[in-house]
Amino acid sequence: MPRYDAIGFDLLTALLDTWTVWKAIAADDELGMRWHAASQAMLRGRAYRPFEGIVRDSAREVGVSDERAAEMLRRWGDFQPWPDTPPALERLQGMRRFIVTNCSQVLGERAAARAGTFELVMTAERAGAYKPDPRPYRAALGALGLDGTRVLFVAGSAHDVGGAGRLGMDVYWANRGGVPAAADGKAILERPDLRALPDLVFAGGSAPFHPHPDPS
Repeated sequence: MPRYDAIGFDLLTALLDTWTVWKAIAADDELGMRWHAASQAMLRGRAYRPFEGIVRDSAREVGVSDERAAEMLRRWGDFQPWPDTPPALERLQGMRRFIVTNCSQVLGERAAARAGTFELVMTAERAGAYKPDPRPYRAALGALGLDGTRVLFVAGSAHDVGGAGRLGMDVYWANRGGVPAAADGKAILERPDLRALPDLVFAGGSAPFHPHPDPS
């Protein structure tokens, strides 16, 4: 039996390889990642303003043309799932699954369709704020009638660890970038991908599951 009533997912890092598209459109890997980082800095934890404007503003900040920013928005549906995403989701068939993501509703639904089928796609636009502000997580739990203490959230970024944790959710962190641990929260399990996720969800027993992160 699963340990949780539902699983929430970060979309644009945990489930999908968005970085490849940022790099390709910028035509330079380092510039593409700086553009992505600039967009994150503009939105993280703030009240919602149109995400499409953030993509354009962050492009200008790092020296990417308006034409390339427009291309990024056109290609928002081009993201591929990470190789470990489909098998992990296949093993989680039957679980209630939802998304909490930092973008507009149109773009969030377009990207989520690349990853799989979810009961809810909660976006920053719909919630009125960008993660890790509590509003997106809280709105998702409320819309689905879930108790946060019975939900596992799959984080893709360090800020999701504390953000979801403050709503009472256990957090599995798919730390794909190998970044330092968040200062304001602790995942119950940190791995570089989703391969260990199904085993965590279906771990037997009723005691809290608190393994040590993999030192590798």
